[in-house]
Amino acid sequence: MRQVRENSEAHVVSMPQIPKSGNWIHKNSKTVQNSKLTDAQEPQSVKPSDQPSPKSRGRRRRGGRKSDESSPSSRPCTTSNQLGVGEQDKNCVLEDSANGIAVSNSESQLNFRSSSKNLSFPSRPGFGHLGTKCIVKANHFFAELPDKDLNHYDVTIIPEVKSKAVNRALVAELVKHYKESDLGSRLPAYDGSKNLYTAGDLSFSSKEFIVRLIDDEDHLNGPKREREYKVVLKFVARTNLHHLGQFLAGKRVDGPKDALQILDIVLRELSVKRFCPIGRYFFSPDIRKPQRLGDGLEAWCGFYQSIRPTQMGLSLNIDMASAAFIEALPVIEFVAQLLGKDVLSRPLSDSDRIKVKKALRGVKVEVTHRGDIRRKYRVSGVTTQPTRELVFPIDDDSTMKSVVEYFQEMYGFTIQYTHLPCLQVGNQKKANYLPMEACKIVEGQRYTKRLSEKQITALLKVTCQRPRDRENDVVQTVQKSAYEHDPYAKEFGIKISEKMTCVEARVLPAPWLKYHETGREKNCLPQVGQWNMMNKKMINGMTVSRWACINFSRSVQEGVARGFCSELAQMCQVSGMEFSPDPVIPIYTARPDQVEKALKHVYHACTKKLKGKELELLLAILPDNNGSLYGDLKRICETELGLVSQCCLTKHVFKINKQYLANVSLKINVKMGGRNTVLLDAISCRIPLVSDIPTIILGADVTHPENGEESSPSIAAVVASQDWPEITKYAGLVCAQAQRQELIQDLFKTWHDPVRGTVCGGMIRDLLVSFRKATGQKPQRIIFYRDGVSEGQFYQVLLFELDAIRKACASLEPNYQPPVTFIVVQKRHHTRLFPNNHREKNSMDKSGNILPGTVVDSKICHPTEFDFYLCSHAGIQGTSRPAHYHVLWDENNFSADGIQSLTNNLCYTYARCTRSVSVVPPAYYAHLAAFRARFYMEPDGHHQDNGNNGGDKSPTVRPLLALKENVKRVMFYC
Repeated sequence: MRQVRENSEAHVVSMPQIPKSGNWIHKNSKTVQNSKLTDAQEPQSVKPSDQPSPKSRGRRRRGGRKSDESSPSSRPCTTSNQLGVGEQDKNCVLEDSANGIAVSNSESQLNFRSSSKNLSFPSRPGFGHLGTKCIVKANHFFAELPDKDLNHYDVTIIPEVKSKAVNRALVAELVKHYKESDLGSRLPAYDGSKNLYTAGDLSFSSKEFIVRLIDDEDHLNGPKREREYKVVLKFVARTNLHHLGQFLAGKRVDGPKDALQILDIVLRELSVKRFCPIGRYFFSPDIRKPQRLGDGLEAWCGFYQSIRPTQMGLSLNIDMASAAFIEALPVIEFVAQLLGKDVLSRPLSDSDRIKVKKALRGVKVEVTHRGDIRRKYRVSGVTTQPTRELVFPIDDDSTMKSVVEYFQEMYGFTIQYTHLPCLQVGNQKKANYLPMEACKIVEGQRYTKRLSEKQITALLKVTCQRPRDRENDVVQTVQKSAYEHDPYAKEFGIKISEKMTCVEARVLPAPWLKYHETGREKNCLPQVGQWNMMNKKMINGMTVSRWACINFSRSVQEGVARGFCSELAQMCQVSGMEFSPDPVIPIYTARPDQVEKALKHVYHACTKKLKGKELELLLAILPDNNGSLYGDLKRICETELGLVSQCCLTKHVFKINKQYLANVSLKINVKMGGRNTVLLDAISCRIPLVSDIPTIILGADVTHPENGEESSPSIAAVVASQDWPEITKYAGLVCAQAQRQELIQDLFKTWHDPVRGTVCGGMIRDLLVSFRKATGQKPQRIIFYRDGVSEGQFYQVLLFELDAIRKACASLEPNYQPPVTFIVVQKRHHTRLFPNNHREKNSMDKSGNILPGTVVDSKICHPTEFDFYLCSHAGIQGTSRPAHYHVLWDENNFSADGIQSLTNNLCYTYARCTRSVSVVPPAYYAHLAAFRARFYMEPDGHHQDNGNNGGDKSPTVRPLLALKENVKRVMFYC
């Protein structure tokens, strides 16, 4: 058995008196292993119940537990268990109904009903005061609200055009010809689709215009064609900006999205014409010289632009960005770079041709063999035959002519590299061939496929800017945009400040950390977001007496591997673990392609030698570039063998760096079930709204497959603290769900069992039960950090997932509804905070970034709702990105200081290093667990997919391989 190394001097936790909780670990409840149904039956809808239940409340008196009595509330929960996947009431109000949960089995009757009235997010409970006050600058620029009414017109183009660029060209032609007449000198803003806006009325409510546009693309022969279009403008609505003004002043709860959308489109209009627009980004090779990324790609610099409602009023958020673009090269040169070899003298192999086809499919090229005529075409494929063998019919009598002859006779162009294939362009049904040497890639095409590791590294170098440089670039971008001269901004009466916003911030104090009493340093106060393990011992160091090592690296000799393992064992001992110096069997050397065979050999050899006792830890030395080896190893260890493993790359084995070994020892300890450190306030029970009653902290995330991975599911992960009051250990569960589905489907589930009836399960329920087993208490408060949710999904995610939490609690015990605080964590935003004075060294860290613990909850935050920006980490390189926390539901009545200091303090408990991290650890752990679970998908060929049988063409989601129980109990994902 693994043991926690503690003696009489180990930490003592002073526990508040908590009434003993009922035992709701139901004997008849079937646990859902790894959040997967273990029976063949499908989940079914639950039975309705007419019995009333307590109403859910949005905010609750501090410290109060939910009573069994129903009580009035100003903001009741509106969740409904009938909310379907992907469903969302636009008014965020669901009809009140008696539908609820009524799960029948042999021992209990569970009832829960979600009341449903108007839902609104919590108002800000006040501003925080804790910490040292300071001033920071934010990349937000004040935008003066116009005093004009905005008119919305619908745009219909006949024949329909799918390209936004063509749509814009058509409307530009319309404005050019009709501005002074029919448009009454108005300069409209257009979104490239169905919406056109004007500052003031037009003289008509509906009017039809004829617009002619020259089409210069995709025609192999003949002159350019002039196409005629019918453009119909029809009045839709008038947008009054008074509501927006009231919202910004905090007098209205709901922001008028239509007004914000119009202003956003107006401010983008000029940039759309000047730059290459991609979503809310604008790129150009003129902003900064493009940097080559290799394989025919280059990095373009650009900027992000968005209008946002804030406490100071309207704000224009500007941030710098970089993206990979296909270099505007002659196609032959692009192919040479892509393949990394000379293509002028030798033909392409089949594998080369396929690689070229994948890279060029969908890419626009222009011809270069016709002088000033630069027709553009989109590549649909690459021919299987070389150019010299290609022939095509030139008339209805099937008279054939070779491509070489055609280009010579028609254009006087001699094809030199006839050994290369041709590009196929246009419609694939009709073969249209273009020689590679007669084509050049059109400038301004973003590369959307997966980048190589080398390209990612090169792109990050371009993107990574020191804070001072990034700040200067942002200010220059605003100045160059010259909004005071922007004809669209002038037309609509929008004025943009050219000065960055100065914001009052506070630097929260770092928390004291507790280490083992046997170390020279028992308590530690981190300095500027970091500390080290010198003179400290893990507060709960584990014992590792049975371990083995497999060396998969050809370049690491047995003696080197043995020396590394010895150094690692010593570091574990110095750090506070009991670690046997010798492996169970000698270090085993294996080939990377024999991973399963090697793992099973070592596992069985150790089991045989240990006479039935289990191997506790497997160390693995991997090549630096190991392909699928890492994922295969983790999958086999964690889903087949039930082994905790620690992988080390060859480069670290040769270096044997003390800091690296210390970090690895931290990971090993938590994987074995130990704790590295805890917050001193936690074990002293001094954390408000955490230490008073048993509190569980959860983190959740959903990761989606990369572009192009059509068959891969999305992966959801939930982790939950398993120790109270320490809140340091987190158990994790994972599940696969439909691709791009953001709502976590397996938080709560029911399914029918032939013997026991309806059975409850799901990730939340399992983790609540796990907490009860680990602590002896049922959670009386839930804090839920949800990562990866965009603003547009806030209502949908809250409605669906809060409802699942409610049902999971109710399924365990009648009327069991602990108060919930639901917080969204966002990292993919574009707010950056900069020191007010880059010369004041005491106001920033070594990298030039703001100090760790810097929190902002005013001026640039939401006008009314409970949100804040927190930079909890010290920067290493580049500009630090603060995390944005938005409280969507708060029944625990947190103050601003309470939730901000709790979140900041938790960032110092991350198990894998001695630094505070940028995102609250439960959310970070959920992301790690979800990423790990991608390796748990069954390898191709091991799964029989019968999802399409019977004519059903809906894609089925392959369940993940189940984690072994002993792995599930520890922080295996660290």
